[in-house]
Amino acid sequence: MSKKEEIKIKPFWYSDIWLFPKLITIITTLDKEGNVNAGPYSHIMQYDVMTKNPRMIVGFRQDSHSFVNICDTGEFVINCPSASHLDDMMETAKFYPEGVNELEFTKFTQIPSLKVKPPSLKECPQIAECTVDEIVKLEKSTGIVIATIQAIVVDEELETMGREERIRTMNLPIGMGDEARQDYYHATVGELTKHRLGQPKNAMQGADAVTNMEWDKEAMKMLMNVPPPLRKMVIQSTEEHAVEKKEAVVTSEVFTELAKSVGMDPEVMERFRSGG
Repeated sequence: MSKKEEIKIKPFWYSDIWLFPKLITIITTLDKEGNVNAGPYSHIMQYDVMTKNPRMIVGFRQDSHSFVNICDTGEFVINCPSASHLDDMMETAKFYPEGVNELEFTKFTQIPSLKVKPPSLKECPQIAECTVDEIVKLEKSTGIVIATIQAIVVDEELETMGREERIRTMNLPIGMGDEARQDYYHATVGELTKHRLGQPKNAMQGADAVTNMEWDKEAMKMLMNVPPPLRKMVIQSTEEHAVEKKEAVVTSEVFTELAKSVGMDPEVMERFRSGG
C-alpha cells in the first residue's frame, strides 16, 4: 500500500491534485439588455429533492458574466450536453467580451424555455429552468446561487427508458479537472456497474415500525414502502398530524394530506402506495 503524504493546499488544488469528478453543464442567462450568455459550470448540487419545489445550489465566480446576469435578472437555465458536444461546450468556456453570445460560435440551437426567459439548448438531453431564491457572496471570489427548479425538461424518448439505458443514451460527460487551466479532461460512460443497496440484518423491518396509534391497512402499506431509515420520522410526523386533526386512526388520507403539506407530489405518494 502506498504511503500517504499531506499536500499543500493552494489555489486550484481541486484541479492540480484532487480528482473531483463533476457533471458538466452549460448555464444560459440573459443580461439586463436581453443579450444571451452561456458558460460551462460544474459546481452544482441538487437538494430539497423530495419537495414539490426542488432546488439547486450553483457556484460561480462573482465576476463572471453568468453570475452578474443572474444577480440582475434572477433566472437561468442549466443545460446538460452529451459528450458529443464537448467541443461546443469548451467554446463557451472562452473569455468572450461582455455582451457576446458564445452560442453563436457553437453548433448549439437556442430554443425558448418554458418558464423562464433565458433560452434552452435543443441538443442537451436534460434541462433545468431555475429562478433565484437566494444569492450568497462569499469572501474572495465565489458566489453561491440557491435556486428553485421551475421546470425539468428532457428528450421525450428518455421518459420511458430504464436507468441504464438512459445513462448510456444521454452519454453525459464527466469533468475530471484541468491542467494549468489550459487542458481539460473529461470521461464518458464506459464500464457501468450496478450495486444493490440491501439492508443489514439489524435494519428496521416491518415489525420494528412501532406506532402509538392505530393505522388502517392502506396507511400501514404505504408506511412499509417508506425506506426503513425514514420510517421512525414518518411515523412520528404522521401521528402528530393525525392528533392535530383529532383523528383516532391514521388513514391513508391523513398520510397523503401530510405528505402534500410538506411538498411531496402525488407521483411520489403513489410510489409509497404501490411500492414502485
